[in-house]
Amino acid sequence: MTNYGKLEPIGGGDPIPLLSEKLLVGRRESCDIVLRFKNVSAHHCQLYVSEGYWFARDLNSRNGTRVNGDGDRISTKRLDPGATIQFANHRYIIEYEPVDLGATGAPPTDDGGLRNILGQSLLDRAGLDRRKPNSSRRYDPQSREASSVSDRNKSS
Repeated sequence: MTNYGKLEPIGGGDPIPLLSEKLLVGRRESCDIVLRFKNVSAHHCQLYVSEGYWFARDLNSRNGTRVNGDGDRISTKRLDPGATIQFANHRYIIEYEPVDLGATGAPPTDDGGLRNILGQSLLDRAGLDRRKPNSSRRYDPQSREASSVSDRNKSS
């Protein structure tokens, strides 16, 4: 049996063994790792091994997944040995040996943040809605209302 590592709760508690290369973390009993806390989503996060390293992918959880005390929620992030992972406000240290999981050479790139930044417009990232074009402000020569369009630059 391969030793995939463990999650060690910060502040005490029993360690959680990582029993396979792909694990679903959440509040539901159907999850591989069940965290029975109200602020943990039903399907909170997916942990998976790639190139000998653990990665975490948040599954659009309500309270987010964070890594290494960074206040920013992750979408996908590499978890180096000894990294802190936080599901809602429950923190754990991940302990494993990359060599035991097949790692060779340098760690794989961790470009989840770059994908997150480049995958959205600045307005979307800021949580602002884009203005929808207002068709009533466009000039339509066929419209009977065309004569009622006023020129803002001219004073009446």
